[in-house]
Amino acid sequence: MTVDLDLRPYEPTDEEAVVALLAASSRWMSDDQHRAYFVWKHTSNPFGKSPAWVATDGDRVVGLRTFLRWEFVQDGRITRAVRAVDTATHPDHQGRGLFTRLTRHALDELAGDGVAFVFNTPNERSRPGYLKMGWEIVGRLPVVARPRSPAVLVRLARARVKASRWPESTGAGVPAARALADRPAVEALLADLPPADGLATHRTATYLSWRYGFAPLGYRVVTAPAGPAEGMVVFRLRRRGAAVEATVCEELVPGCDPRLTSHLLARALRESGADHAVRLGGRPPRAGFLPVPGQGPTLAFRAVRQRVAPPAAHWRLGLGDVELM
Repeated sequence: MTVDLDLRPYEPTDEEAVVALLAASSRWMSDDQHRAYFVWKHTSNPFGKSPAWVATDGDRVVGLRTFLRWEFVQDGRITRAVRAVDTATHPDHQGRGLFTRLTRHALDELAGDGVAFVFNTPNERSRPGYLKMGWEIVGRLPVVARPRSPAVLVRLARARVKASRWPESTGAGVPAARALADRPAVEALLADLPPADGLATHRTATYLSWRYGFAPLGYRVVTAPAGPAEGMVVFRLRRRGAAVEATVCEELVPGCDPRLTSHLLARALRESGADHAVRLGGRPPRAGFLPVPGQGPTLAFRAVRQRVAPPAAHWRLGLGDVELM
């Protein structure tokens, strides 16, 4: 157990050291794009700056634990939550319990910050560690896919590789930042959406502009023929092994009109040239989308102020809520 290191809140002056630490222990790089990505993700979030803590060995930052602020809405009530995201331990200090120590310290601090719960989608490697710290599994979020051919669906079902963080380029639709810059149209669209019948992300025009407006992540939008106020689908292309995947993050259509939603989803797949499109299942429409057995992120919950996890059937999540950013 690492006991000779100091833990303290992250400070803006730690940014360069933290990005270098992430590069030393994960798929990050110490370049301008990753630094801008860190600031967008953890500073510009309209739900608030990310609570984060570092471990220091003298003047050197050797550990990091961050939580992305999130808001859910249900029956008109806002719930403040956080999503467990970036963590890093310098290779010189790995295997000494620093991840656990940082996480437990953070949970104590989050309780005093009014956070109701933590949610995330840990992979098979990290899941046991979270379970030991009191996380509980809500359930697997089912994935459905619309392939260009049956062979694509078979390859997808067998795939065990991560999708790339950075996107493949496409001219399909328009850049999300451009579509979402029409604030009156986006607000009109959101006002026409039916309220979710469960726990859903608190979507506002400001949230959507932040979430999908960071250009390097490559989010695109296809809109209804009458314009964004009448409906849109937000997606991006990523490589998953040998295939190019259209990740469908948002389906924002007044009244959840299944015909218009199916039309927009088909356009995104056709115009992007992707091998397949994926979205979370369990919601209409399913036209052309088929279940992918054994695939899909596993949703986990950690109580902070809210002691009981909402049942799996009560969560209303899309890939935009849970994809690895």
